[in-house]
Amino acid sequence: MLDIYAYLGLFTSAFGAATLLPLQSEAVLVALLLGGAQPVWLLLLVASGGNVLGSLVNWWLGRYIERFRGRRWFPVSDQRLQQAQSWYGRYGRWSLLLSWLPVVGDPLTLVAGIMREPLWRFVLIVTLAKTTRYAVLAALTLGLSR
Repeated sequence: MLDIYAYLGLFTSAFGAATLLPLQSEAVLVALLLGGAQPVWLLLLVASGGNVLGSLVNWWLGRYIERFRGRRWFPVSDQRLQQAQSWYGRYGRWSLLLSWLPVVGDPLTLVAGIMREPLWRFVLIVTLAKTTRYAVLAALTLGLSR
């Protein structure tokens, strides 16, 4: 039963970290990897799945929320959103390979929705970026802990 809570905690932190919430899923993943109680492949699957689904929330919000841009409660400042749109306009869909980065990654996924990036392409690129990030983190963690 403890494993279910570990996976749920990892999924929740990965999901939340991919939205505009200031969460860290990497610390949860590293702790579980060092604990060694769960298979690495399953931890990577859960973390990546949660993180991609969180990014999908941003994409969906971007598709429908821009009409609220400029309101006080809008989750991204107008200046930050303009910077992200400019970046996305310059580098296009391939900028989503940076969706795993702190600070810029989450707004990029929101802007991808605003810019009407097709869902299938968004999911493919974001999944590649986020899964690669977690795989590298796992390899470094397990390599250094030996």
